[in-house]
Amino acid sequence: MGAIGVLTAGGDCPGLNAVIRGVVSRAIELDAEVVGIRDGWEGLMHDRTMPLDRESVRGILARGGTILGTSRMDPYIHGDGLASCNPTLRRNGIDRLIVVGGDGTLRSAMRLADEGLNIIGVPKTIDNDIPGTDTTFGFATAVQVATDAIDRLTTTAEAHNRVMIVEVMGRTQGWIATYAGIAGGADFILVPEFAYDIAEVVDKLRSRHRSGHHYSIVVVAEGIEPPPGYRTAANKKDAFGFERLGGVAYQVASAIEDQTSFETRVTILGHIQRGGSPVASDRVLATRLGVKATDLAVSGATNVMVAVRGTTMVACPMEEATASIRAVPPDLYDSAATFFG
Repeated sequence: MGAIGVLTAGGDCPGLNAVIRGVVSRAIELDAEVVGIRDGWEGLMHDRTMPLDRESVRGILARGGTILGTSRMDPYIHGDGLASCNPTLRRNGIDRLIVVGGDGTLRSAMRLADEGLNIIGVPKTIDNDIPGTDTTFGFATAVQVATDAIDRLTTTAEAHNRVMIVEVMGRTQGWIATYAGIAGGADFILVPEFAYDIAEVVDKLRSRHRSGHHYSIVVVAEGIEPPPGYRTAANKKDAFGFERLGGVAYQVASAIEDQTSFETRVTILGHIQRGGSPVASDRVLATRLGVKATDLAVSGATNVMVAVRGTTMVACPMEEATASIRAVPPDLYDSAATFFG
């Protein structure tokens, strides 16, 4: 039996190091060798590796980022698929690969599995939008960061009688916005899954201010459409052709201020949601995912993603995990909307 390779790809996420620690610790227990692949798919294509043992992962549980590094390079966009990876796999005796990543990374991992590489996926994204699993590690930390920011902005909004627009990450889905908005007591939450009417937002803000509440908090997911008439030039695109999101809150703020004359300010949280130490629940979830991924790799499983369902770790077919993007369900958003205005 050859070595288990492990890599982290795509955007960074709180809890990556906890996954790596879980993989290595379980592999040692099962008498399996682990090779760390640096800088995601880029390292796999260019033979950048490091041995991983218990000393390598000592003290990393609470650290943000990833000791292996990451990149946006992809073997099917920037290489020839498995053929680009085979030299590194052979030189390092790797016959099984644990891939920690989001939807794009997992789709590439599934293609490698289809070409014959034994692949175990671990779902990683603060966006919480991967099907087949109840939640993804990193999400709880991002929500906590956003909630803390909303709490702080609420006090300054109240002091200055302002409308505060808080933009959070999530790409095309509004999980972070919905959870943080509920937890922070937002007066409006705008997410991509559900169309909004800026006139309705404005009317409810006016009504709120007339009733004596002279401040408001509006949480905006970065992937929403701007209000009609407030569109700007298209955003730049990343290496995968996806639009670089961020900044729509300024267009929402302009619409609100223009139509109400309420002083409106914007805070874009951006990459602060990705960084820093993971909260306790993400540390536990990431650790369990790493341990289960190693169990599956050692057992010979392939083309599956580790998922959490309830309190149980299960193997989810990679096809199911990559078939779509998981959206905020209507009943959850309906609960949030109870408090709008």
